[in-house]
Amino acid sequence: MKLLNDLLAIIPEGEVVQVHIGLHWTAVVTEVEGRQGCGLSSTLHSPHEHGGESQVPQAGFLTTLSGRELAKLALEVDRPTLASVGVAAINSLLPPPPPELWDEGNAEHVIAAHGAGKRVVIVGHFPFVPRLKSKVGELIVLDRHPREGDLPAEAAPQVVPQAEVIAITGMTLVNHTMENLLELCSPQSLVVILGPSTPLSQVLFDYGVDMICGSVVTAIEPVVRAVAQGANFRQVHQAGVRLVNIVRSGFRSGV
Repeated sequence: MKLLNDLLAIIPEGEVVQVHIGLHWTAVVTEVEGRQGCGLSSTLHSPHEHGGESQVPQAGFLTTLSGRELAKLALEVDRPTLASVGVAAINSLLPPPPPELWDEGNAEHVIAAHGAGKRVVIVGHFPFVPRLKSKVGELIVLDRHPREGDLPAEAAPQVVPQAEVIAITGMTLVNHTMENLLELCSPQSLVVILGPSTPLSQVLFDYGVDMICGSVVTAIEPVVRAVAQGANFRQVHQAGVRLVNIVRSGFRSGV
């Protein structure tokens, strides 16, 4: 988990203000030197029984942890819900990128622009997949729970190295598969990490990533309220999230 440890090494300490583990999304609000930030992560679950072991042993007391203590839960292997909390905490503690480094836009448009006439592999079945099929040369979708037309995640070693454009969901940071996927990418491919779980950190560029398509929470209270009440990302986005793109220094898109 070197990537996660590299992210943990650069985040500042902060106070945990709120933790919300919603049906689809987890939100963590922290305060660092008087600035509050909100980070998001996909909520991962594991099968459980009502009388079984808790997935969140610290439930009710997570806000008593320091920001860095909460963020270290991202390393949790046996309790994926805690890993979701940890990644959300990392995203909350990371300082927002300087505005001059990012522009607004969504991942669908980025992939369509760079994937025209090319072989595109997407890890994670995003809602825009049906629209994207007619805009790129070839589209292959990998997912742990494949839908009709998708390939199972286990097919990654066979298809990712041949991709000209590879887009990987930030959720793979939560389930600890991102590093393995990045190692499969061809040095000649365009590598994009996308989704609200994605840290807006240039640390990702050290691992071969070319573009980050993530999000910035601009209205904390409406967003955490939506998350806590089971909102999907469309609803969370409408509540107060800005979609942003960051490009590796020196990257030339050719678009």
